[in-house]
Amino acid sequence: MENENLEFLYLDEQDMICSGVKNMDKCIDTMEEMFRLLDIGDYRMGGVDANEHGIKVTFPDKSNIEGMPLNGPDRRFMAMPAYLGGKYHMFGIKTYGSNQNNRAIGLPRSVLMMSLLDVETGLPLAYMSANILSAMRTGAAVGAGVRKLCCENAKIVTIVGPGTISRYAMEAFMVCCPNLDTIKIKGRGDKTIESFVAYCKSQYPRIKSIHIYDNLIEACKNSDIVFWGATNEAEFEDNPQIESEWIKPGAVVIGASALRIGKSFFHISNCKFVADNYRMYEDWSKGAELPVQKNISSLMGMGYYDAVQEGILKKEQIINMGEIIKGEKTGRDNDKQIILYCVGGMPIEDVAWGFECYMSAKEKGIGTKLKLWDKSAL
Repeated sequence: MENENLEFLYLDEQDMICSGVKNMDKCIDTMEEMFRLLDIGDYRMGGVDANEHGIKVTFPDKSNIEGMPLNGPDRRFMAMPAYLGGKYHMFGIKTYGSNQNNRAIGLPRSVLMMSLLDVETGLPLAYMSANILSAMRTGAAVGAGVRKLCCENAKIVTIVGPGTISRYAMEAFMVCCPNLDTIKIKGRGDKTIESFVAYCKSQYPRIKSIHIYDNLIEACKNSDIVFWGATNEAEFEDNPQIESEWIKPGAVVIGASALRIGKSFFHISNCKFVADNYRMYEDWSKGAELPVQKNISSLMGMGYYDAVQEGILKKEQIINMGEIIKGEKTGRDNDKQIILYCVGGMPIEDVAWGFECYMSAKEKGIGTKLKLWDKSAL
């Protein structure tokens, strides 16, 4: 290969929007194909077993090193590398820095970027703004589950944690559930709740009613979908816990963030446990004391792992979404079944949607070509 005049495509946030990054229906289709490739093993993520979410860098609570950043709420840097095969045949790395203090200076909590690299040479193909991309792929991974798991006539959704991720999950619900007309909200801060309500009113005119609750039990009752999008509390025990008796028969509970699963779910017969990729939670949990959430995260998938270790859930009962997409396992078995679906986020999702946006940008002539070199000096 000639090493002269090599270029890659830079896509800023507006370029990404023009490239179709907000096309939820297409993004859900893309996540379904990603889940299929995941299930047949045509992917690689980090770690020895190729199932790690990413590599996290955190900071100490105290340090005598001058200039050393210190720990804070949601303060970290992440690198999420992955290869996805099939039509994508692409390597990508999503990176981001996260700091709750960003909000005080008018920035999002996290600032994300996505790189796509040629899988043979490692040459950069694209570098793109990824805040919307990342939120979209999370919402679409939720949507892929809703397509297969939700009751046919879903009308009521509960949103616990009405932040950015919940907005994109809401978009997926509206795409996948044509009869949805009621939103129930449980949040922590009035400002966030008010912003979410205003957003839903402006974006979804078919919504007939929006209700706000202080009580988590009342917020969950009688809903067809219960979505968890709340951020992690500093202490695991401070995260909310959900119990099966709060959940309507036939509902689907989707955990994309911090929650604790009550053991009651593991003792009812008509309950199904679905994961985006259970192997990822197993890898996350290696070397951790039980319950692993105390040491790592309160994602629903960690609750599955704890239950398996305690002997109240069999590993064979956990179904990966790819098995359902491929038709090897059923989604909803009956209209009274309660289904739990955990979404932890995988870099192969970013590769898949990043690829689609990149190809659209190339087709439309969008973006800025940046030079890697005129001729390599090496």
